[in-house]
Amino acid sequence: MESRRLICDTEIPTLQPKLDAFSDSYRKSLRAISRETAQYQAKIEEAKDELREAEDDFVKSQRAKTRKEAKHMELMGAIASAKTRVEDLKSSIVEKRTKNSEYAKFLSQHSLASQGTVNESTEQKDEIQEAILWYNTVLGFHVEGRDGVKFTFKNINITNPKVECFFTIRHENDAYTLLNCEPSVKGTKEMIHQLNTTNGLYKFVGVMRRKFQEAATQDLSISSFSSDSPTKKNENKVQASEGDRSFKKQTLKREAISAALSPGSASSVRQSPRLKA
Repeated sequence: MESRRLICDTEIPTLQPKLDAFSDSYRKSLRAISRETAQYQAKIEEAKDELREAEDDFVKSQRAKTRKEAKHMELMGAIASAKTRVEDLKSSIVEKRTKNSEYAKFLSQHSLASQGTVNESTEQKDEIQEAILWYNTVLGFHVEGRDGVKFTFKNINITNPKVECFFTIRHENDAYTLLNCEPSVKGTKEMIHQLNTTNGLYKFVGVMRRKFQEAATQDLSISSFSSDSPTKKNENKVQASEGDRSFKKQTLKREAISAALSPGSASSVRQSPRLKA
């Protein structure tokens, strides 16, 4: 035991410098490690700061990207909506052009039809006016409405064509009534009855004119029997017959003549199936 102690006491001074050197080296190593650790800590802090900045930049970039994507989606939606509106407008334009074409075609056809109707109406009016003029000038015929409808004829009496023959009829309650007749002729009751049965006013007016002609011829024959020669009488009869034939050979349309016999004034151009007072 004592020997070991002596050995230790002799070795300790020898080992002490080594221990001191190791201790210094260890302390130096610790200080170096501490400095390195401090440096690493500073670098870590810097790295953390950089990481935070990077994260902030990333978040900002993500937000910017999100906003851009949102704007892009909104823009795409607006473009799609605009394309849809453009297509709708194109369809609407095509439809309106089609309708305008149809309207133009319809208006053109209607204009042509209207022009044809106007031309036809003008022709009919001219025919009616021609018929009225023919009646007034050749037959001395005139119509006027008062208490009834008065039909006046001239050119009946050969010796005095200006002498007027007339009759007045009234249409009331679907029946004709003869109000007066100058000069008086025979068979008027039967003629009015037939007129109410057949409603043939055109024929009735023609028959009345022939009756006036016959009455005028008879009066002329009676007044000139003692003084006129047979040749003169035959000439008067021939003239009366020619006047009657000129009335029968009138070639205007019956509608125009019926319009000339309407219950208004002689210038009336409206056709009526029955004459109303």
